[in-house]
Amino acid sequence: MLESGDGLSFRRDHLPTRVLRRLRRGDYAAQDELDLHHCDATQAEVLLRRFMTECRHAGLGCVRIVHGKGLHSDSGVPVMKNLVDRLLRQRADVLAFHSAPAAQGGHGAVLVLLAQPAR
Repeated sequence: MLESGDGLSFRRDHLPTRVLRRLRRGDYAAQDELDLHHCDATQAEVLLRRFMTECRHAGLGCVRIVHGKGLHSDSGVPVMKNLVDRLLRQRADVLAFHSAPAAQGGHGAVLVLLAQPAR
């Protein structure tokens, strides 16, 4: 379980570590964004799955997902952050993700690097 101040970080084994460093610094421009504020977990899961499928079909390389820091969660656990982390790790089209730099949402958002669709 991730806490509100924890950062998200993941990369596939075949991806060079320098790619994750560049993602962490915000060197990749987000081509689209999904904001999950004001969603419950069920809505967020549906929206996130749909968004990721649409991004894959559009051939986008990098997207930002705003999940919030979880500071106002009734349970004290950042529900959206944990949901996003779990779902992104399960997707084969996700190459890497990292919490966004402070200017792009910090620990309340994540930058996601997507695999290009097979031709």
